[in-house]
Amino acid sequence: MIQGVELTTETQSEENLAPNLGTILIIEDDPRMQRVLRRIFTEERYAAVVAGDGQTGLELFRSERPLAVVLDLILPHISGRELCQTFKRESSEIPIIVVSAISEVTDKVLLLELGADDYVTKPFSPRELTARVQAAIRRQRKPTQTPATICRFGECEIDFKKMTVRRAGSPVILTAHEFKLLKFFTENAEQVLARDVLLNEVWGYNSYPTTRTVDNQILKLRQKLEPDPANPKYLLTIYGAGYKFVP
Repeated sequence: MIQGVELTTETQSEENLAPNLGTILIIEDDPRMQRVLRRIFTEERYAAVVAGDGQTGLELFRSERPLAVVLDLILPHISGRELCQTFKRESSEIPIIVVSAISEVTDKVLLLELGADDYVTKPFSPRELTARVQAAIRRQRKPTQTPATICRFGECEIDFKKMTVRRAGSPVILTAHEFKLLKFFTENAEQVLARDVLLNEVWGYNSYPTTRTVDNQILKLRQKLEPDPANPKYLLTIYGAGYKFVP
C-alpha cells in the first residue's frame, strides 16, 4: 500500500455490487473531508482513491490514470497549485476539479490559468460537486466536430437550429427548455445521465430546480415523442442512476 492512501472496504463492497464508472482520485489532507469526498463518489458508483499529501497524490495520478482528480490546494509536500500544473503537463485530458476553502476571485483565476477545469469552494453541496465533476468528464469525452443540427429517431425529426419537431410528418410543439433537454440527451446518446447532471447542464444551479423538475420534463417529452409514453423506447429510465437516450 502506498503511504498516505486510504482504500476502504466501502469502496471494495461498492465495486462488488456493480461495475464502477471509473476512478476518481481525491487528494485531500483532512481525514474528515477525505471520508466525505470518498462517500460522495462511491455512492455515485465511482471507485474513490484517496491520497493525504501531494507526493502520494502525484504517485497515484501516475499509477491509477484516474477519470478525474478532486484536488485540495493546501497539501503537505507538494502544493495543490504545483500538482495542478504537473498533472496538466503530463495528462492534459484528465479533468481537475479544485475543492478549497480559498474563495478569492484571484485564486480562482490563477487556478484556471494553471489548468484546473473547475473550482468548488468549501463548504459545498454533494450534488453540486458530483455534477461539476461529471460535467468536466463529459467535456473531455465530447467529440470536437460540430454536432448535427438535425436528429432523427423513430418517427421523429428534430431540427435544433430551427427549433422545429415533426413526428410522423406532423408538427410537435416543444418549449425552449424541452428543446434544451432533448438536445443535451442527443449529444450524450447512450450515456446514463443522473438527474443532478441534467439539473446542472440544462437548468443551471442558479435556477434552484429540483430533481422532480427533471422527471416532469422527461414525462412531457415522452408524451410528445414516444409511440407509447408508458413504455418508452427512446427516453429510458435507468433505475437508481438516471435517464438514457437511445436513438
